[in-house]
Amino acid sequence: MISRRVAKASQAIKEVVGMTILQGLRDPRVKNVTVLSAEASADMRSAKIYISVMGDVKTEALTLKGLESARGFLQSKIAERLQTRQTPILTFVIDRGIKSSIATSLALRDELRPANDATDATALDHDEEE
Repeated sequence: MISRRVAKASQAIKEVVGMTILQGLRDPRVKNVTVLSAEASADMRSAKIYISVMGDVKTEALTLKGLESARGFLQSKIAERLQTRQTPILTFVIDRGIKSSIATSLALRDELRPANDATDATALDHDEEE
């Protein structure tokens, strides 16, 4: 179980990183990024930032390189906000959960569509017979 202090710090890290990416970074490699969550370690020495990137694998890799180069700037913004003895070292992790959910949803939709079309055609045939 994580402490309330770590949970609050994780939430603050998520907010700072998200707003800084949105408003403070001028790196053209970092675009179409959503910060999904942040997990600070119990000792507050490190934090994992889970992100989602709209685009292909090449875009994800480019964005990850841009974020890695902006890590120091992001950590300085976190230090301003948290005012703790140590600033966590950031690690960026691409979360592909959203992309896999969309792919599953599209696959289900495509699978169910022919069945719905057949049901609609059968219903039309019955209406015409009456």
